[in-house]
Amino acid sequence: MIGIIVAEVEEMNAVKEIMENLNSREIYNLNIYTGTINKKDFLLVRGGVGKVNAARVCQIITDNFDLDCIINVGSAGGLNENLNIGDIVVGEKLVQHDFDVTAFGREKGFIPETGKFFESDKTLLEKCKNIKIDNQKIVTAIIGSGDVFLTDTNLKENIKKEFNATCVEMEGAAIAQVCSLNKIPFLVIRSISDIPNGKNEIDFNEYLKFASKNCAHFLKQLCLN
Repeated sequence: MIGIIVAEVEEMNAVKEIMENLNSREIYNLNIYTGTINKKDFLLVRGGVGKVNAARVCQIITDNFDLDCIINVGSAGGLNENLNIGDIVVGEKLVQHDFDVTAFGREKGFIPETGKFFESDKTLLEKCKNIKIDNQKIVTAIIGSGDVFLTDTNLKENIKKEFNATCVEMEGAAIAQVCSLNKIPFLVIRSISDIPNGKNEIDFNEYLKFASKNCAHFLKQLCLN
């Protein structure tokens, strides 16, 4: 069984639309949906926004289900000027851009005992390389996660420069950390919903559903491989 974690209702609904044989149960006040995508068994859960929520739900499904891997899908803010709304970023590496123990001589983003970057499962990454979608860019790159909805253009440039990140979101690297500690293969798939520019909350609200559907479509294609 493959576990799918999302943060927003729109992201959850988009994935539910591509699932068949849908059933649900409740664990720790979380609605857990099970079903199939292209005849493969899936679990879907919405954890909420932010790294703590993401880590919590990741550990809960790990403890209660026998999962082959965990995939995080959702929206992201683009840091690369070559990306457009709706384009897909597959996370080759994940980093928590707001984790800071530089006072102890470490690099920004370095987490004691786990390191700076979390690397996605190579088999899943290879499968993503075979996916082609008309009128949509698909890139494999570094994704930065932090507990901030990024609107500040200066911070945007700092994250882009310091981590070579292509997009930012608020959950992926936390899920990656939990999966790494539990030795579960993981992958993060994000669709661009906004560009940090001081006003991108407007873009986010307008394009969240569009980005969510694009992610779900990519996930469905992934299940064909």
